Amino acid sequence: MKFEWKVALRFLREGRMQTALIIGGTALGVGVIIFLTAVLNSLQADLIRRTLGVLPHIVIRPPDEVNRPQATGDPASLPTIQARAQRLRSIDQWQQLAADIETLPGVVALSPTVSGAGLALRGEANKAISLTGIVPERYIRVTHFDEKIVAGELRLGSEDVLIGTELAKDLGAGLGDKIRIQTARADGLAFTVRALFDLGNRDANRRNVYVNFRTAQTLLDLAGGASSLDIAIADVYTANEVAETIRSRTGQKVESWIESSSQLFTAIANQNVMTRLIRVFVAIIVAVGITSVLVVSVVQKQREIGILRAIGASRRSILRLFLIQGAIIGMVGAVLGCGLGTLLLVLISSVLTAPDGSAFVKVTVVPELYGSAVLLALVFGLLAAVLPARRAAGLDPARAIRV
Repeated sequence: MKFEWKVALRFLREGRMQTALIIGGTALGVGVIIFLTAVLNSLQADLIRRTLGVLPHIVIRPPDEVNRPQATGDPASLPTIQARAQRLRSIDQWQQLAADIETLPGVVALSPTVSGAGLALRGEANKAISLTGIVPERYIRVTHFDEKIVAGELRLGSEDVLIGTELAKDLGAGLGDKIRIQTARADGLAFTVRALFDLGNRDANRRNVYVNFRTAQTLLDLAGGASSLDIAIADVYTANEVAETIRSRTGQKVESWIESSSQLFTAIANQNVMTRLIRVFVAIIVAVGITSVLVVSVVQKQREIGILRAIGASRRSILRLFLIQGAIIGMVGAVLGCGLGTLLLVLISSVLTAPDGSAFVKVTVVPELYGSAVLLALVFGLLAAVLPARRAAGLDPARAIRV
C-alpha cells in the first residue's frame, strides 16, 4: 500500500488546481450539511421546548363515563343512547398508580394536578379561568414552569395564587394584591398574588391560574383526589410508546403530546425528512464532483498509468491508487468542511438575536454530527472513485503508453 499512497499523493500534487477545487467543493458540501443539520435540529429543539415548555409529555386522566343500558330482546329496538355528561372525578388510587408509573423506564418526573373551571374576581372585574392545583416542586420537574415566572416567586401557600400577565391586566391586580376565586362547587376564597407568569400565549396568560394542590382540592370539591397525572419522559419522541405501556397497565385514559399536538409532530417529522434529503442531495453533488475530477485525472494520466502497468503494477494496485485519491479528497474536504460549518454556526448565532440581545436560537453541535459528516464524506469519496478507478485499472498498458 505504501507504493499506491506515494503515487496517489503525487497525482494529487501535480493537479494542484483540480485538487484544490474539488477539496474546496467537498469542504463546502460538508460545511453546508453540518450548518443546515445543526440549525434545523436546534430550531426543532427550540420549537419543542417553547411548545412543550409548560405542557406535560403524557397526561393520565380517569376514563370517560359512558351510559350502559341493559340489553332487551331486539338490539334494533333500543333507543338512541345519548352521551353521558362528564363530571370532575379523581383517578382511582392515584397515589399507588403514580408510584408504579415513576418506576417505568423513560419516565423522569410525575406531578399530580387538580384542574377545573372557576371565576376570578377583583372589585367589579371578573374573568372565567381554568384553575389548576399543583405541587410546585414536582410540577416544575415536569413542565419547567419556573422558567415562565416574570415577576414574584414560585411559592404556593394555602392562600397564594399565580396568575398570567394578561389576567393581571384584566383584573388590575399586581404582586401582593388580593383576588377572589370561586367555583361551581365552593364559595369564593381570597388569595394573594404571589407571582406573574408569561406562557408566550395571551389566551393562556388570561385563562390559566395556579393554586396550591390541596387548596384546589377544596375549591373543586375533590378532597384527596387528583384529576390528572402529568408525566415527563426522557425522549419526547417515544411518548406514544410510553403512553401505550401505561394505558395497557392501568386502563386509564392516557394521552401523549404527539396525540394532542398531532399537527406539530407531523411538521417535525416532515422537517426531519427534508433535512435528510438535503444531506443526501448535497452528498451526491459532492460525489459527482469527485468522480468528474478523477475521470479527468485518468484521461490526463493515461501515459503514467501505462508506464506503471508496464513496470509491474497490477490492476489491483491501480484500482487502489484512485480509491486512495477519492478517500484523501473526502477526508481532507470533510475536515475543512467541519471548520467551515462551525464558522457559519458562530456567525448565524451572532446575527440572529432576540429583542433582549441574546441569541435567538442556541445552536449546538453534537460530536456525532461531525463524526457522521466525516464518515459520509469518506464513504462518498470512495464510491465516487470507483468508476474512474475501474477505468484506470482497465487501461491496456501498450495503448496507454502510445497516447
